[in-house]
Amino acid sequence: MKQQLEWWRTATIYQIYPKSFCDSGSKGTGDLQGIISKLDYLKTLGVDAIWLTPVYRSPMIDNGYDISDYYAINPDFGTMADFDQLLAQAHQRGIRVVMDIVVNHTSTEHIWFQSALGDKNSPYRDYYIWKDPVDGGVPNNWQSKFGGSAWALDPATGQYYLHLFAKEQADLNWENPKVREEVKAIIGFWAEKGVDGFRLDVINLISKQQDFPDDYQGDGRRFYTDGPRVHEYLQEISEAVFRKYGSVTVGEMSSTTLEHCQQYSAPDGKELSMVFNFHHLKVDYPNGDKWTKAPFDFRQLKSILNHWQQGLHNQGWGALFWCNHDQPRVVSRLGNDQQYRVESAKMLGASVHMMQGTPYVYQGEELGMTNPGYDSIDQYRDVESINMYDIMVNQQGKSEAEMLAILAQKSRDNSRTPMQWDDSRFAGFSAGEPWLAVADNYPEINAQQAVADEHSVFHFYRQLIAMRKEIEVITTGDYTDLMPQHDRIFCYKRESETQILLCINNYYGEPVECPLPENIDLTTAEYVLSNYSDVSMQRPVSRFTLRPYESRIVLIHKNDADLSIQY
Repeated sequence: MKQQLEWWRTATIYQIYPKSFCDSGSKGTGDLQGIISKLDYLKTLGVDAIWLTPVYRSPMIDNGYDISDYYAINPDFGTMADFDQLLAQAHQRGIRVVMDIVVNHTSTEHIWFQSALGDKNSPYRDYYIWKDPVDGGVPNNWQSKFGGSAWALDPATGQYYLHLFAKEQADLNWENPKVREEVKAIIGFWAEKGVDGFRLDVINLISKQQDFPDDYQGDGRRFYTDGPRVHEYLQEISEAVFRKYGSVTVGEMSSTTLEHCQQYSAPDGKELSMVFNFHHLKVDYPNGDKWTKAPFDFRQLKSILNHWQQGLHNQGWGALFWCNHDQPRVVSRLGNDQQYRVESAKMLGASVHMMQGTPYVYQGEELGMTNPGYDSIDQYRDVESINMYDIMVNQQGKSEAEMLAILAQKSRDNSRTPMQWDDSRFAGFSAGEPWLAVADNYPEINAQQAVADEHSVFHFYRQLIAMRKEIEVITTGDYTDLMPQHDRIFCYKRESETQILLCINNYYGEPVECPLPENIDLTTAEYVLSNYSDVSMQRPVSRFTLRPYESRIVLIHKNDADLSIQY
């Protein structure tokens, strides 16, 4: 008998970046009505919830993560009536809605900050973090995550305010109980509307060490990452709002540790449902340097995934993902987006979906969408990419061709190209010129083609999503990497009281011999999924050859009760 679990433990969540998802008209940017028009597609895929990156009113300095009004919809995306319609239409199809919320900071255009600016007596002054100059300059040497000092001057009062991100994103002062009450009211407003959950942006940065010391070992992050009162604050918000409404919550954790994430997402549910961490997506940053063209470190990738899988088992819960709006397309990054695009896209999907946690699918990932391969800096829109091009080409002397090759691998715009819906002009994304150029391969790679082809990446993802609901070991089993030192194969075991699941993956484009450990009994084993169509007819054996980017999922029954699950 299956144990009763919270819905999100067997769920798959689909991330929508609204600007690039679907334009209901011809303005060239996506909107809420565009999302509504594609809900049936998402229902066919089988996802349980959609996560919207921010759609609040915003000057869009940081793609909506700079909120100027928490209670209003950005007119670029539509109206509150559009949002209410989206919520109702999604719920009619059994799809929940998770909203992104940013409460570490607000836009400097927010009415609170505008009131505080230039006025030490404003009732909102203490909503932010202000410090006097030190030796005629900034209060300390902390660095913004977007470069430069983390402090900006308010000339009218002579004080500086803290901004861990852009200077237009002023950090809120969570030490002030009024700020925490405002946060509860904001989240409560959306929960009352029927929003099912919240993705909390950089939520582990909300508590700062209050003496604000200089950092002589780094950029200051050790004084505000997983800060002194962060768990207290999250428990307060959770008790007041999240638990009251039964909201699912996922915390984005910046530069965090396993130990803190065990506490954030502990089974007692006092803080958050689950956590996002990004350690596994830095395996192609040699010596921590993002801005270089480099292969990924395969053994390091397996080691990091193992650390988090084992560390969160029975201790917490993690989000499983390869892609989002800030990361390159995974099939271009870790797979082969040319000769073996379909095979490697499926293999990468299998290798993360069979782990413990809640998988997140980023729009287009289920189609095997690729990086666009832009060949001119004029095609890029991402401010980070344009700034790095200027620094490395115009100031450091790197060649234009070399920098364009780096951007083609690392730019955030790689994942922000418009969703490829069909083979019509602009890939069916918009009737007008899109804000960012569509990838040239859209006539071959698009949703219309993928839905019609039963062997597509789309239908493989459908199977992965369905399996999570039917095979309990995927949700409850422990995790063991069976070949941690192998330089080609990622093979792990999931085990529960009644089942063993093996997920066997060749991460490279050449065949490789795969010897399973001798102590694995395959007597009651069956293949439940593979990205090569001839595998399902075979009986699992202990030694075989994996073809390029081949993935095989084996289910072993510890008793005969669960035999013959077919997908």
